[in-house]
Amino acid sequence: AMLRLRLLTWDVKDTLLRLRQPVGQSYAAEARAHGLQVQPEALGRSFREVYGAQSRRFPNYGHGQGLSSRQWWLDVVKQSFRLSGVQDEAALTKLAEKLYRDYCSPNTWEVLPGAAETLSRCRQLGFRMGVVSNFDSRLEAILSQCNLRHHFEFVLTSEAAGFAKPDGRIFEQALRLGGARPEQAAHIGDDYSRDYRAARAAGMHSFLLRAAGQGEGPEVPPEHVLPTLSHLLARIEK
Repeated sequence: AMLRLRLLTWDVKDTLLRLRQPVGQSYAAEARAHGLQVQPEALGRSFREVYGAQSRRFPNYGHGQGLSSRQWWLDVVKQSFRLSGVQDEAALTKLAEKLYRDYCSPNTWEVLPGAAETLSRCRQLGFRMGVVSNFDSRLEAILSQCNLRHHFEFVLTSEAAGFAKPDGRIFEQALRLGGARPEQAAHIGDDYSRDYRAARAAGMHSFLLRAAGQGEGPEVPPEHVLPTLSHLLARIEK
């Protein structure tokens, strides 16, 4: 079936880029550089708990609640260390600011296998391309540092949009930016509800990146599943 697609929108984290090491490990390494011993596993657990609580209390980086995303993240980092037993406030401030910067760096992120090649090929085929990501304003810099930014006409973060996936309004903004109707567009991401189902609810096509043996998620038609990014081309070739 010819999909007649004009626009492809892309999730970023765990679709195009992934963290080189778990959060607990990178936080613990930074703490060691400041002379503090904290267990990576404990930090990882603290981070997940704090991140979850902060996301519920101040959704989408505190957008519309008077927080900057920078402040949102500094609070998450400090609170994660506090929960793991670090009390020194001066050290917490230094750690938080350093880690906030580090997460912009290509040393923290790696490009997933097949991502650069797939993006290049999609552009060669004439698709318009954009990013739709539940991310803060650092995303432009991260994509540039990882040498992926040039593939995209636009980078739409939830912070800039004011809405986070699965809210359909972020996809509506992306369609306007990409100059396409929903049925002319497809979204590619790794999250069933925020990417796959949300894009379909907005009237778009979508593909779910789901590595083999990645646990059983909800049923998705096999032709909508991408075992790797390289499988996308066979699904959309014009």
